Amino acid sequence: MKYAIIVSEKDIAGMNIKKQLAEYKLNPNISLHTIKDDSINAENIDKEIDADVLVFATKHKAKAGIKTLTCHTPGNFGKAEYGGRDGKLCIAYANLMKTAYLKLKENAKDTDYRVSLECTHHGPYLDKPCMFIEIGSTEEQWRDEAIGKVMAKTIIDILNSDIPNDAVGIGLGGPHYCDNFNKILERTGAALSHVCPKYALEKLDESMLNQMFERSKEKPGFVILDWKGLGTEKQRIVDLLKKMNIKFSRTDKV
Repeated sequence: MKYAIIVSEKDIAGMNIKKQLAEYKLNPNISLHTIKDDSINAENIDKEIDADVLVFATKHKAKAGIKTLTCHTPGNFGKAEYGGRDGKLCIAYANLMKTAYLKLKENAKDTDYRVSLECTHHGPYLDKPCMFIEIGSTEEQWRDEAIGKVMAKTIIDILNSDIPNDAVGIGLGGPHYCDNFNKILERTGAALSHVCPKYALEKLDESMLNQMFERSKEKPGFVILDWKGLGTEKQRIVDLLKKMNIKFSRTDKV
């Protein structure tokens, strides 16, 4: 498996991580690329780079300013306001993302940063498996060299790991930061590919649900519902899953 680590010269966090990556000798199957455009706008980069999987090391921005380390798959359930294409998802690599989340938890355990899986969101749109791994949430954290070292070590750790082959599911419901799905990754043998949050559930129809299954490196076999996080869409989502004969469970029952 060939991996490409991608950073943007416009991205303070990305350049911080790149600086820390210089401490490592990359294996022949890992390449590092610096692009001029923002990562969320890196359309077609998968056609320009000789790699099987792309890992974007970037900043995470949030108004709350909470110190956060995140990972997620890119894609848009609705309008593409921040790169990518309307209603189009990238290819999720669930077991790589689970490995990244667990390694982040391990490597950041002595810091005051929270670690979280995020729902599927923003661009770019690519046709190779990809993942974002991010430092958040303000410029102070993006420039934090100590956390840049944590991120660099985590990226090297995961790309040098034997990626497991855990059973893969899809997550529906809950907030942008996937607290209940984080617990699934920690306490079960399941990995999650795409996650559609509560605020995007109105976009979820049969076609989009099929896309969540199809745009996954590993074939998902089930859906996990953040039951309390389905809101007014709960019955519609349950009816849709039953109509499509898709196996589902609740986060509080797994």
